Amino acid sequence: MTTDPYGLTVADYLDGARDMVAAGRPYLAHLLAEEAARLTPRPATAAGIRAAFPDPTTTRTETD
Repeated sequence: MTTDPYGLTVADYLDGARDMVAAGRPYLAHLLAEEAARLTPRPATAAGIRAAFPDPTTTRTETD
């Protein structure tokens, strides 16, 4: 497991991701969750985090 140079924990990143979802910033939420998943030592937990905060650029539908 790699360490975070700023001392933030997985919980800190997930709290930030939830805050970004509430603020309507899904891409920032995704980036924070991705960092939380990277810091998580268990692959199943990391997969769950990634599933909870999918990349909005791949789930977005274009409209005219």
